[in-house]
Amino acid sequence: MRTLVVVIDRAGDVPRKTGLATPIAGWEAIQSLVVDLGIADPEDSTVNCLLEGLNVTRSLRDENEEAIVAVVSGDTDGVVGADQAIAREVDELIERYDPDAAIVVIDSTEDERLLPIVESRLQVDSVDRVVVRQARDLESTYYLLKQFLADEELRTTVLVPIGIVLLVFPAILMLSSLAVAIGSIAAVIGLFLLYKGLSVDDHLSDLSTQAREAMYSGRVSIVTYVVAAGLALVGIFAGVLGISEHGLREIQLVTVMAFTFYSVPWVTLGALAASTGRLLDEVIQNERVRNSYLNLPFGVLAVGLVIRGFSGYFIERAGYVDGLSIPPMQIGAATIRGFTLTPEEHLAVFVVFGVLVSLAGIRLTSYLAGEFEESGEVA
Repeated sequence: MRTLVVVIDRAGDVPRKTGLATPIAGWEAIQSLVVDLGIADPEDSTVNCLLEGLNVTRSLRDENEEAIVAVVSGDTDGVVGADQAIAREVDELIERYDPDAAIVVIDSTEDERLLPIVESRLQVDSVDRVVVRQARDLESTYYLLKQFLADEELRTTVLVPIGIVLLVFPAILMLSSLAVAIGSIAAVIGLFLLYKGLSVDDHLSDLSTQAREAMYSGRVSIVTYVVAAGLALVGIFAGVLGISEHGLREIQLVTVMAFTFYSVPWVTLGALAASTGRLLDEVIQNERVRNSYLNLPFGVLAVGLVIRGFSGYFIERAGYVDGLSIPPMQIGAATIRGFTLTPEEHLAVFVVFGVLVSLAGIRLTSYLAGEFEESGEVA
């Protein structure tokens, strides 16, 4: 197995300081290069990188492996030109020595970014990063800070919030106590972390784009979505009023069920409005309707009935609302006596109606699909 130990010099120090053209390969040639470059600039870290390349090559040869050490350099101005020059030199080394694998020796994060160039042409078995021992902590910290400050997204998501906290914290501290200041800052940081962690910014950006496109295209769904949001707010308000009438203050299971019982009809109407608008958009734009859009309103109504039934069961058992009463009725010669449904019977009625509505939607969708399949109106 033949291994190419390649030293990457992206900055072009080798040709600029020694006047030699790269690529330079071979044990004796690299030894001579170390002396020439060390004399030209004893403080250059590329000298240590070349020595590490020789060290790796000797270790491979001690294990009876064939190894060739070489150096490639970006000897042109500009980042793109330097990278292209290194790519050409790597191709030249592969054509000259036909290696089976490569070991890359680098001395900075800038050189490490060229790994894909080597990996796209040759199997890379190892990456050896050389850091001068006397400045290991300093250089590592320097490169990390440099890479961090070069990333615009990291700067805006980390440095900006920290700066705002440092500005706001003294103001809050002067107006209130230390506990209030720490609690406020912690709450804001928590909201920001949730905002970024759940990608709320991406969702809001997509939502605004979709709303703008819907307004420009004249979709019916934009109006029905607004109606749905209004009905959902009405449902929330109705739920709050409902639990207030019964004197429920603490958050318990009965309180949650009461809120759901009074708000679910309005929320269901809102969902029906939104699904109907989406259905109309599908008809207007595509001149056909998919089965899922036809079945959606029935599914929404069925879910609303079932949730209403279960929430009503809980608050009826708690004694906050009366059971469903059927008054006496006279239908022709038949007389129906009045009766009151128990909570279990009331729940069963809503569940049965929900299942029937769902089945009716499935049946209607299948019927329409069979009727209009040839005309293409229903997909």
